[in-house]
Amino acid sequence: MEKARVKLRSSDSEKLDSLAEEVIGVADEYDASVSGPVPLPTDHLRIPIRKAPDGEGASTFERWEMRVHKRIIDVAESERALRQIMRVHVPEGVNIEVELME
Repeated sequence: MEKARVKLRSSDSEKLDSLAEEVIGVADEYDASVSGPVPLPTDHLRIPIRKAPDGEGASTFERWEMRVHKRIIDVAESERALRQIMRVHVPEGVNIEVELME
């Protein structure tokens, strides 16, 4: 049986979770079996930047961090459900990827 894997990534976990619930709601509406959302480990992108650009003074640093949250949802392949999932409004800052698997 083939299935579709929906991968979601975002730096805002609230938008990500609301989109995951919407995808699950669409799949349930068309009687497609759903597995997930499975939370994957969060990526931490850290960048330390020196405050004094010329090298004079104390060596103090600013530390910036961006967290990328990820979720995976498996949906049994139902053509009607997949079409509706493709029409779901994706908020700005959320990346969605749909992959067909065997």
